[in-house]
Amino acid sequence: MNNQRVVVLKEKKGARYLPCSIGPAEADAICLKLQGVCAPRPLTHDFVCAVIGTLGGTAKEVVINKLENDTLYARLVVTTNEKEREIDCRPSDALAVAVRLGTPIFADEEVMQKAGIMFEPEIGRPIPIQRSPEAAAA
Repeated sequence: MNNQRVVVLKEKKGARYLPCSIGPAEADAICLKLQGVCAPRPLTHDFVCAVIGTLGGTAKEVVINKLENDTLYARLVVTTNEKEREIDCRPSDALAVAVRLGTPIFADEEVMQKAGIMFEPEIGRPIPIQRSPEAAAA
């Protein structure tokens, strides 16, 4: 046992999954929101959402955009004053914000090629994905 948690994202129109390692604080923040539990004081992700809203912004999307040295990277795309801004962030923080705001979550195809997994339907065991030569070399 360790304190590492994993969020597993599934393609909406496909069979691939993307496992994202997250820390215990982010896992708790996501679980609290999904279970409808309100913390007595705002958590960090609640604060981020409040800042976005107070400044008149909306969270358009989360994009998991890069995998480098076994580390996933993400961007939170925020619209303010009709201008989109991309904010670099950890996927775990982006997911916690997305869960709070109902923001869509996307992963770049290159990330899915490198880190996506599939499962055998009957027993749920991971199965290899045919990787492109470029993804296998990366």
